[in-house]
Amino acid sequence: MLLYALAGVYGRRFKALKAEPMEVAAGQVTAGTVLILPIMLLVDRPWTLANMPSTSVWLALAGLALLSTALAYVLYFRILAAAGATNLLLVTFLIPLTAVLLGALVLGERLAPRHFVGMALIGLGLAVVDGQLLRRQRLAK
Repeated sequence: MLLYALAGVYGRRFKALKAEPMEVAAGQVTAGTVLILPIMLLVDRPWTLANMPSTSVWLALAGLALLSTALAYVLYFRILAAAGATNLLLVTFLIPLTAVLLGALVLGERLAPRHFVGMALIGLGLAVVDGQLLRRQRLAK
């Protein structure tokens, strides 16, 4: 959560500099890669492996790099520019909901009534924190 808050602070700074979200995301991912690569080479020493990783391992690594990291940063900064830091951080409340739903869909876990109650509470919490419901009620009066 702290990492998301810090990213929001940096995101506002980049917005003030009129930097494009795509440039910021690309810069962060590239800088992180450049900084961690020498450490990874020193610690893991991949050239000492008995067997080279298979094609499926390389494809999984590419998928993680492109989808779970690069695309996530691009989306993060685009939403930050459009919705602001507060609304962007509301997404973190969806992590438990996503985990429960993926557990049911992918792993075949059974959902109990308490799971649905929890999802409803998360949705209600998002609505209250976001403030959209209260604004709509005020406008309707």
